[in-house]
Amino acid sequence: MRINLTSVLVDDQDKALAFYTDTLGFVKKHEVPLGEDRWITVVSPDAPEGTELVLEPDGHPAAKPFKEALVEDGIPYTSFAVDDVRAEFRRLSGLGVRFTQEPVTMGPVTVAVFDDTCGNLIQIAQQD
Repeated sequence: MRINLTSVLVDDQDKALAFYTDTLGFVKKHEVPLGEDRWITVVSPDAPEGTELVLEPDGHPAAKPFKEALVEDGIPYTSFAVDDVRAEFRRLSGLGVRFTQEPVTMGPVTVAVFDDTCGNLIQIAQQD
């Protein structure tokens, strides 16, 4: 068994696609029209056949209160691995990404948390 897909709930698929590709550097893998919404996935350029991230519309009535509660409590929706959190923090900050937590080392991991502009906090993590 292996993880094939995971998702992040987004409030605007166009804005999410631009942020996750242009800013974060992921690559669009699929974009399939499904009525008002689309099946959009992105992948790491380092692993184009790896796990896909679905940019899932947050239209379900439970999605927005769930996301708002996580943001209010400062809890990231998901976490992405990076080789160097401090370097990625500097790169993303330079692109205007708003961080809610600057890099901090906690035992064997260094993390930082940013706002993905689509209603989520996302953590980046580096195993030390």
